[in-house]
Amino acid sequence: MNLWLFRMLRSSVGRKVLMAITGLLLIGFLVSHLSGNLLVFAGRDAMNDYAQFLKEHPGLIWGARIGLLAIFLVHVITGLTLAAENKAARPIPYQKEACIQASLPSRTMARTGLLVFVFVVYHLLHFTFGVVQASKHAKHLEGLRYDVYDMVVLSFHNPIIALSYIVAILVLWMHLWHGASSFFQSLGWNHPKYRPVFEKVGPVLSTILCLGFLSIPLSAWLGILKAGGM
Repeated sequence: MNLWLFRMLRSSVGRKVLMAITGLLLIGFLVSHLSGNLLVFAGRDAMNDYAQFLKEHPGLIWGARIGLLAIFLVHVITGLTLAAENKAARPIPYQKEACIQASLPSRTMARTGLLVFVFVVYHLLHFTFGVVQASKHAKHLEGLRYDVYDMVVLSFHNPIIALSYIVAILVLWMHLWHGASSFFQSLGWNHPKYRPVFEKVGPVLSTILCLGFLSIPLSAWLGILKAGGM
């Protein structure tokens, strides 16, 4: 079994399957993460109760973080490996006519993937570790717990922070546009009968997710979400 798995992962087909599986797991995380983040629209208590629940279960949250980090690294490394193999297999650039059929998201998967990785590091430094905007991360206390609601809303009142998230979410949108649809092809589910449906999965899913994520920095920046005392 282990030998079979090793041989499969050494092949490009096996690595594409691994990319698809890890990509699906990461999409599942995005859905879960967005569901929690959207509690900001339910108000301070709902958001802070959710944050407090996570804080009170460190084993759960850190286990999830470590697992997600491993999945994310496997996804990134596998993607870069496949991109390098594809480039080596085609040392002569495509003619312009051939590029017309390939969408911009499909041609920039490696680059948008790397940018998403950089954003994830930035996001962790911002809201998890408090390196970015450290004063806001440490200041907002509500009794004996952090006022995560205020921290999030006030962070996005800064136009530079808000714009950085908006740009990053648009990059994620491009990456998911192609990636969520290519999942089916990587697993061999590319029957002509269902292909038109599969090709719509990426655009629809990426748009729904990214509109959800965009709603938070935009609402805070535009003053729809208000922090305490405002």
